[in-house]
Amino acid sequence: MIQLNLLVIKTNQVEKVHHFYQQLGLHFTHHRHGKGPLHYAAEMNGLVFEIYPLPQASAEVDKSTRLGFTVQKLAVILPQLDASAIISLPQQREWGYTALVKDPDGRKIELTEAQAF
Repeated sequence: MIQLNLLVIKTNQVEKVHHFYQQLGLHFTHHRHGKGPLHYAAEMNGLVFEIYPLPQASAEVDKSTRLGFTVQKLAVILPQLDASAIISLPQQREWGYTALVKDPDGRKIELTEAQAF
């Protein structure tokens, strides 16, 4: 068995990106490992999602990474986001009721509403 347990994104606008992901429902704490940089970390279902500052040696942020989150209510989350962050409004797809948004760095994020059981 294999399970993803860590995902790190790096940005040159840590506070703005942190705020965006908080609006999606993630709850972060500040962390620092040894002499490493101060960063944000959120834990969810065995996965640690971290937001790190972009190293000075890196020229630009990776915008090709695409993320997906299952959220409780798209109707609650989407109005909280800046209108420019919304790429496509929710629609029913084969994998669920899904909207496509982008974070402040331009990463595309699929938000799929959790199904009631």
